Amino acid sequence: MVDWMPLLLFLTVGLILLLGYPVALSLGGGALLFALLGMALGLFDPAFLEAFPNRLYGIMTNETLIAVPLFVFMGVMLERSRIAEDLLDTMAALFGPLRGGLGISVVLVGALLAASTGIVGATVVTMGLLSLPAMLRRNYDPPLAAGTICAAGTLGQVIPPSIVLVLLGDILSSSYQEAQLKMGIFSPDTVSVGDLFVGALLPGLLLVTLYVGYLVAVAWLRPDAAPAIPHAERTIDGEAMWRRVMRVMAPPLVLMVAVLGSIMGGLATPTEAASVGAVGALLLAAIQRRLTLAALRDVVRRTTIVSSMVFFIFVGAAIFSLVFRGLDGDRLVTDFLTSLPGGTWVAMAVVMATLFLLGFILDFIEITFVVVPIVGPVLLAMGVDPVWLGIMIAINLQTSFLTPPFGFSLFYFRGVAPATMTTGQIYRGALPFIVIQLLVLLLLAVAPGLATWLPDAIY
Repeated sequence: MVDWMPLLLFLTVGLILLLGYPVALSLGGGALLFALLGMALGLFDPAFLEAFPNRLYGIMTNETLIAVPLFVFMGVMLERSRIAEDLLDTMAALFGPLRGGLGISVVLVGALLAASTGIVGATVVTMGLLSLPAMLRRNYDPPLAAGTICAAGTLGQVIPPSIVLVLLGDILSSSYQEAQLKMGIFSPDTVSVGDLFVGALLPGLLLVTLYVGYLVAVAWLRPDAAPAIPHAERTIDGEAMWRRVMRVMAPPLVLMVAVLGSIMGGLATPTEAASVGAVGALLLAAIQRRLTLAALRDVVRRTTIVSSMVFFIFVGAAIFSLVFRGLDGDRLVTDFLTSLPGGTWVAMAVVMATLFLLGFILDFIEITFVVVPIVGPVLLAMGVDPVWLGIMIAINLQTSFLTPPFGFSLFYFRGVAPATMTTGQIYRGALPFIVIQLLVLLLLAVAPGLATWLPDAIY
């Protein structure tokens, strides 16, 4: 019974979540029920719950987590300033003369939005509303159009400043310190959000390159699936086109350089860079004359809702973590992973497979707050590089977000797709991009330097 209690806790919380109850209340409430059951059976020491006030205070005073509302504010403000619409119109005009050019535009704009907002749902919905009608109107293959938009939207999981990487950086930092203590190492070294931001750049660019390469190949092999924009529909060309490209591209690129460049150059912490991004988004909206009191009120409201949800889940996850450890769940996980034949590689494969499956039913926030603190210290104590682990988890979750039948990106897209586009078409369109993401995940597994080389070279 003792060994089954942590597993029953995990399964019970998962069942409560599937019934549709709020995540934070499911985590905290389910954990407290098992704490009471454990105390009644003499299996749980209530002293574990005495650590909760310190955990809560740690959340409140964690400077890294301040970056979450700031990056959310930046992303929502850029969305309200209609930067996606301007970028898509301009990139479509630039690449439109090429076969597959509109699809390439969607991928590149998705990457720019990912680097500007870091919010997957907003990117998928925005790109679906803006680009899908244009792609279908120009006779793009519906599955190809759907897959391109869904895949481009998930880039916000990996390309910094990703909210996923901010949360993973904080969790992995704690897990790394815990792993060092288990190994008897007392070192101030840790993993930062900046390390993950820098480490994600090369894998993110590789994903974008492979997406574009796939679209070029489809356009070459099946010209009817991704036709060029007819010459009669091109309203701008030549020098006027490049002036428009510079005018539209310059503001988001300057903002990206200000945020990521300040981190990579050691001029600012991720939290300080997030504040630069928030102010920059405000200035960008003001320059474009789209900063109104109503818009600002809506952005602040939406930022508050998202940030409150994140931190409320963090509180529930803290209770869950304490009870799970109090029921000796961390020991069970450690014994299981360390006893697997094949050592670190097999343990890593099992964890990646588990996270992939959990990505079907849980959002990245729940997985980051609940699962990563459990498996992270074990893997890090086995010698896994924390930056490599963080990027692997991020791309893994990105892949599960795109995988039928439960991928969240597909759900977002289904909500804005026309009724004439079937769910089967959306699923078929996503499959080639899933293969690309799995290929990148495999490349990262055999060549960890893709994630670790740049942070090591800079820091």
